[in-house]
Amino acid sequence: MFSRTVLSSCKRTPKACLLRGLATEVSAVSVAPEVAQVDVTLSKKTARPILHTGIILNRSPIITRTPTALEKAYYAYQARIHRALHNPFPYEFYFKQGSPLESRFNIEERRRERKAFGAPFGMQKGETSEAEKLAEATMRDEEEAMPRIHEADTNSDFKHLNRRGQRNLYLLLQTQENGSAVWRFPQGSVEKGELLHHAANRGLEAECGNNMDTWIVSRNPIGVFHPPSPVNVDSAEKDVVFFYKAHIMAGQVRPNRTHAQDFAWLTKGEIKTRVDTDYWLGIKDMLSDF
Repeated sequence: MFSRTVLSSCKRTPKACLLRGLATEVSAVSVAPEVAQVDVTLSKKTARPILHTGIILNRSPIITRTPTALEKAYYAYQARIHRALHNPFPYEFYFKQGSPLESRFNIEERRRERKAFGAPFGMQKGETSEAEKLAEATMRDEEEAMPRIHEADTNSDFKHLNRRGQRNLYLLLQTQENGSAVWRFPQGSVEKGELLHHAANRGLEAECGNNMDTWIVSRNPIGVFHPPSPVNVDSAEKDVVFFYKAHIMAGQVRPNRTHAQDFAWLTKGEIKTRVDTDYWLGIKDMLSDF
């Protein structure tokens, strides 16, 4: 019944039927570019980025940091309370009377009293015995404290591992990229079927040599960095760098000159002055503030 109605209407108005046919063809042609655009977008999404692994090699602090004025005052106050409330030490039971060890203990105890409460506490009363003189001479030779500032700090030696003993240091390499010197962490490419932490260890050894005893903390990366792509490169072909944290136990860097021209052990603040802005914004949260 419907087909008869359509045929009869076409017989009456053939021009309207022709216009309907043209409209259908035009709509079909207009859909074709949209489908092609969707296919191009899908092909771009399926493109895989180029994977790299980087190592944030850390030298932990080797000395305790210098306490602040508030911390010094707090520790001194606690020491005074402790010495005021503690029971006297029965040194007669442990040391023979008149022995050098007893004299040494008495000298140290007077120094602790003077340090906690100040003069006149801990001052010498009476004449000094021969044993006490001998003990003081022995203690004077033993009390040479090592300086907290290393020679590498005074000479600005950025390659020495003993510099900035109170701070965390990180290894940076200087490489040539696009004809300019660039500072970055050690990194390398990932081969097909290779685990990321294996690639990180291989890249570290390839760029820094095998003269170090290092330890990668975990198999899981601590961060990821997306380097900015050049203008003439397709946006789908991006580089991705997965960073792993590692510690150095012994040894020193011997960089491969084909990969790196120089190296330095730097603090977080010193790293900021050497790397690019985009690189710094990508890695700053992976580093220790102190």
